[in-house]
Amino acid sequence: MDTPKIPAPKDQGEREVLERLIAIRDQLQLRKHDRTTYVRTQDVMVLYDQTIEQVRILNEIRKGKPVEENQVDRVVDSCFQLLSLFFMTIGRNNEAPAAYALTSTIKRLLDHLTEANLFSAQDLESMSQTLEHLSDIVHNSASSKPAPFLEDLIAQRIERCRASLSALQKKIEDIAEPLRPTADRLVSILRQMAVINTKSKFSPSEIHKREAELKEIGEKRKDGQFVDADGNVLKGSEDVSNLLDRCLEYTQIVLERNGQFPDKWRPIYDVLVNIRNELDKLSLTQAWSLRETDLYDYQRQLDRIDESRVNGNWVDDQGQPAELYVQRTLLYLIRRSYGYIYHLMISSEPVSEALLPIYNQLQTLKRCLVEVKNSGGVTSARELYPYSMKLNSIDNMRVDGKFMVGDDIPEGQGSVAELLAECFDLNYELRVAAEAAAETPTPEAES
Repeated sequence: MDTPKIPAPKDQGEREVLERLIAIRDQLQLRKHDRTTYVRTQDVMVLYDQTIEQVRILNEIRKGKPVEENQVDRVVDSCFQLLSLFFMTIGRNNEAPAAYALTSTIKRLLDHLTEANLFSAQDLESMSQTLEHLSDIVHNSASSKPAPFLEDLIAQRIERCRASLSALQKKIEDIAEPLRPTADRLVSILRQMAVINTKSKFSPSEIHKREAELKEIGEKRKDGQFVDADGNVLKGSEDVSNLLDRCLEYTQIVLERNGQFPDKWRPIYDVLVNIRNELDKLSLTQAWSLRETDLYDYQRQLDRIDESRVNGNWVDDQGQPAELYVQRTLLYLIRRSYGYIYHLMISSEPVSEALLPIYNQLQTLKRCLVEVKNSGGVTSARELYPYSMKLNSIDNMRVDGKFMVGDDIPEGQGSVAELLAECFDLNYELRVAAEAAAETPTPEAES
């Protein structure tokens, strides 16, 4: 699992810590793969406490000494990544440990956006809001067992992400406001072509459609520059023109390849396409099928492939770098997969997986009731009986106001109770409206 390039610790104390941390990581891995029962908070907290204790010992050993990264640091990172995802799985999303894995993913995404120099304002806005939320969590952590060094570590990671984000935002600010929609559209077209290029059945006509749109955008220029209504060259015109040229160049490369990927790079390509497709499926069925810890294996696979590059590119057995088409295609697949992981993480509900079946049923009920309301309501209160019966059956599952699973009180009680109350309120509003309509005499009756 760990990269061989990372040296083993030389200090005897660090070697002992490494051994104990590996044992903890193995337990976390075993728990992650166990689908016979839901993840219990107490099980996670025991392993969390053990990890924190080992890191405390490690920090004591290293105090006042020069530190070089070794295998201990990698295993610490693995433990915190797993624990972070476990915190999401048990519904403790608003505690500092849950932020650890998300900061890792955001940093990877920002690094890729910086390297590719391809991003939109929407990309940055989402991550900016997420970093703000994570910062609030770290500074106002509700954890009953705070670990200051972990919170400091996460805060430092957030600041590094913000620094990368600011550099990218500056590039967007260097483009005039009227020209930004064009820049965003070009980014979107390039990404669409990357999707078409990696489909199992390549469609040249889809590329030609994008090529025609690119040429239309290019025709809006005057003397090769994007100008305003008065003919003044817009700020950022050169950068957007370069992006347009890049898109046109990519259309030619993709059309020439016609969906054929070089055999020697096919193993990496197939792994990345499979990861991308599996994450895509998870994004469609997340509420019913995702356990957040599932994301760990995908993330580690991506990290290993990403880190196997030499000077930003992959090299074959003869030490020859991958050609531009291969490099761009593989980088797109990696970035897209990190993007899926990011969105799956931020979509995670602060509800334990033990309560997710109930929570998901209530979300479905709420959507149905809202749709009924938006379509004009019901003509009779009788039409609401199925909803009322389902809501009452869920409400009757509570014991002393709590949803119990065996003797446990899973995390996320407040979120489930709030959603249940919203459903009851919607159901009541619809019933009152139906009864009021039934009591109002029709014009025929009045006459």
